[in-house]
Amino acid sequence: MAQREKITDLIKAALGPGFALMSLLAIAGYAVLGPTGVLAWGEYQAKLETRGAELAKLEAERAALANRVQLLDPRGADPDLIGELLRKKVNVVHPDEIIVPLK
Repeated sequence: MAQREKITDLIKAALGPGFALMSLLAIAGYAVLGPTGVLAWGEYQAKLETRGAELAKLEAERAALANRVQLLDPRGADPDLIGELLRKKVNVVHPDEIIVPLK
């Protein structure tokens, strides 16, 4: 009977530290293998470079559009740009103009 109590006490004493050790191993495993872990770092770096290139392209496009908006300012619109947009979008021409189709 005393032997059985010793074993039971030993199991009870080892249960707390064993649970703590298993919890720490699970957290460490998640930190290494999880979706935001150390092994996913390379994939995030590749995505960051791809998105950086895409961002630069979109910023250049945005700057070009901002320039066109500035040229269309009603207080000082560029007459050449207005003429180009009218011909392209609305199909408006002067009566004395000759249209030469390019296609």
